[in-house]
Amino acid sequence: MPKQYSSPPEMAIDTNKTYSATIRTNHGELTVELFASEVPATVNNFVFLARDGFYQDGGFHRVIKDFMVQGGCPKGDGTGGPGYRFDDEPVTRSYVKGTLAMANAGPNTNGSQFFIIHGDPAPLPPNYTIFGMLSSGMEVLDALANVPVSAARGGERSTPGEKVEIQGIDITES
Repeated sequence: MPKQYSSPPEMAIDTNKTYSATIRTNHGELTVELFASEVPATVNNFVFLARDGFYQDGGFHRVIKDFMVQGGCPKGDGTGGPGYRFDDEPVTRSYVKGTLAMANAGPNTNGSQFFIIHGDPAPLPPNYTIFGMLSSGMEVLDALANVPVSAARGGERSTPGEKVEIQGIDITES
């Protein structure tokens, strides 16, 4: 059973420091610079979950080439989260290729799920808090986005035909 928490984590990051995340997948590594000073609550949440091993042995459950890859669901099907929700933070950037943003089920419903934009630009309203940008691993993002997919429950062709693993996420602070 995946870990569950009763409330969002207490603020533990230092917004004057720089944070990056290395997302280790079965297709290679993605390195993401996190925007701690711009969206501290969102970065704090991601850093907490990553450091606590929440994403370990998870995966990307939704893949739409030229749009995005989505992961961070403990159930592996897009219906799970960490047991809590937290508020949106302002979106001040565009959804360009390599952007890391929170997935949600409506306003102020952020949890553990996130996506990385594969298209450029993605046709999205500013409803998904952007909290990072890929600094290396664009070829890995392309490999993830190119896995074969089949129809999901609602008919959307986004269910990976092979396991797209998140083996772990390592946080670097400087």
